[in-house]
Amino acid sequence: MPFCEVRNNGIKLFYRTYGRGPVKVLLIIGLAGTHESWGPQIRGLAGTDAPSDGGGDSGAAAVDGGDDNESGGDGSGIEVCAFDNRGMGRSSVPTKKSSYTTRIMAKDAIAMMDHLGWKEAHVFGHSMGAMIACKLAAMVPSRILSLAVLNVTGGGFECFPKLDRKTVSIAFRFLRAKTPEQRAAVDLDTHYSKEYLEEYVGSNTRRAILYQEYVKAISANGMQSPNGFEGQVNACWRHKVTPTEIEMIRSTGFLVSVIHGRHDVIAQMYYARRLAEKLYPFARMVDLHGGHLVSHEKTEEVNQALLELIKASEMKVSPEDWTNLPTKRPGWISTKFTLVKNTGGGSSVSLTYSILERLHIILLYFFSVFVLVFEYGRKAIRSLKPVKVGASPT
Repeated sequence: MPFCEVRNNGIKLFYRTYGRGPVKVLLIIGLAGTHESWGPQIRGLAGTDAPSDGGGDSGAAAVDGGDDNESGGDGSGIEVCAFDNRGMGRSSVPTKKSSYTTRIMAKDAIAMMDHLGWKEAHVFGHSMGAMIACKLAAMVPSRILSLAVLNVTGGGFECFPKLDRKTVSIAFRFLRAKTPEQRAAVDLDTHYSKEYLEEYVGSNTRRAILYQEYVKAISANGMQSPNGFEGQVNACWRHKVTPTEIEMIRSTGFLVSVIHGRHDVIAQMYYARRLAEKLYPFARMVDLHGGHLVSHEKTEEVNQALLELIKASEMKVSPEDWTNLPTKRPGWISTKFTLVKNTGGGSSVSLTYSILERLHIILLYFFSVFVLVFEYGRKAIRSLKPVKVGASPT
């Protein structure tokens, strides 16, 4: 089994490589995901999901001529590496929450590149993996050929979804899920749009088909350990990309794709778009009709966007030709600000927006506190239940 040992802390990261070629792509998965979650992108980029070391988990053969992979656009071929983050899958699971931050996990990714002998790579991350990828790009920008962040947020309160009945229901169901069946049911509503799940494939809905696949996968890999889950959540909550780090990414000049599902109930697209705007003119915004796992729901579109990013980077496309963002931030707030400013009321609009944004943050904070109190209260009540004692053997 291929493992990368992170120096000085004893952490071992399980990884797989796929495909052959001089073009290198590092895939960083999100919270509670394993390297296998990148399956559709591995096949689309490398042309195969059979690991290069021959120890395949899926045993799948190359697709569409994978041995002569031309996914790179020039026939040179692409080599892909996907790995399990610390706290998940076959990688080490530190017990302390302080061992999980996006900066620490970015250092894990650097160790992986060093282990593989990759001086540079295209780095693609999903959700928490996209946060890690941003931190990685700010830490070692000279080693990044291009950056793609899928369903990303800025961390902290931005990780909380919109406050509505659906997301509150998902949150409670997630906390109470203790079996593969329960976890699979809530994961489907978390990962995909309602329309996608209700589509029929033959005589069954996608929900029914995916439910069986999820139960099988979760049963095979096991539920994430409490230490791993709490640690990775801690990494998301503490994540922040500072203005200095944004400028570090921009100053290096590599191209960026911000890819997001419009119906993501976990990561709100507003924050992803705001990140793209901060990275202007190097970023392109790709919004698709899909949920949090848009990489599975809209596989063809996502893979095409990733291949276009690789090709544009290889061809040295200028940022001005790459970006699809307007030079000025659009939207209701800026429009209203301009209209009111012309009549002398700009300050009132600015104040109203500031109050609304702070109110949103406060509501998210109280929601997070409520969820935490509920979970710890439930654990406390369970610990007070009388313990059944069997008859004494003597």
